[in-house]
Amino acid sequence: MAIQTLFGSVPQEPNLLDKLKAGIQKTRSGLVDRLEDVLSGKKEIDADLLEELEYTLITADLGVRTVQDILERIRQRVDRKLSSDADEIRGLIREQLLEILQASETPLRAVATPPAVVMVVGVNGAGKTTTIGKLANRFLGEGRKVLLCAADTFRAAAIEQLEVWAQRAQVDMIRQKTGADPSAVVFDALQAAKARAVDYVIVDTAGRLHTKENLMAELEKMRRTCQRVIPNSPHEVWLVLDATTGQNGLEQARKFTESAGVTGIILTKLDGTAKGGVVVAIARELNLPIRFIGVGEKIDDLLPFEPDKFVESLFD
Repeated sequence: MAIQTLFGSVPQEPNLLDKLKAGIQKTRSGLVDRLEDVLSGKKEIDADLLEELEYTLITADLGVRTVQDILERIRQRVDRKLSSDADEIRGLIREQLLEILQASETPLRAVATPPAVVMVVGVNGAGKTTTIGKLANRFLGEGRKVLLCAADTFRAAAIEQLEVWAQRAQVDMIRQKTGADPSAVVFDALQAAKARAVDYVIVDTAGRLHTKENLMAELEKMRRTCQRVIPNSPHEVWLVLDATTGQNGLEQARKFTESAGVTGIILTKLDGTAKGGVVVAIARELNLPIRFIGVGEKIDDLLPFEPDKFVESLFD
């Protein structure tokens, strides 16, 4: 098996599935184990069973619309006499979750000539800076040269925090002083990347609240700067969302998608929540691919997201 990157595919690490299973253990307990409880010993699909199913699926944060779709499909199969046995429901749910996740999948934009520019956006506290450090480590593992850009110049500690991760991942970083124009830092970083033959530039942006219009305008200005220095960049704009915020993350994601041109989601802290069903809600509601998931504190605890592996880890 191989993992897709912006420069083609690389071999998949051998223990990926084990790490994934361990990382989503709480979601498995919150969704699949509870499904088993609801379905065990039941033979007939009746109104009471459907009501219990609805409650279980909603509390796993799959999202109301997704849950309604799943239940509607089960009802239709029962009405058409295609399903009458409660044992079949587990397979139906599994099938539908995979379908939803696969429907939002899009290939990464292929970058013919480096550097590939990845802009990382998201609100404070979602784990954005940590994620950038982990991304840098992952790209280094692909044998690529990485440069970090400290364009979060609003928060005093942001530059220092990114510097810690740059040192941990052993990559260079371009910075200016706190309060500098973020677009100027982006300009410097992209010029440096071209001069140093860097493969990936990862741009850290201010952890802005999605209500602050002026900060959204700042993001747009940074995008224009990228395009001026490297045409067609940023190649990817990844939104970091905290899985533990559940459905609240959806509203954040909508705002960022409108103003920042988000191309994919990185879902952090998935190991800390039983509501990992939000992965499915995000994919369905926003029609955006999940690119990576964070399943722990260590530098290599950022895993590429693959719908079939995710569903397999949940149900098998």
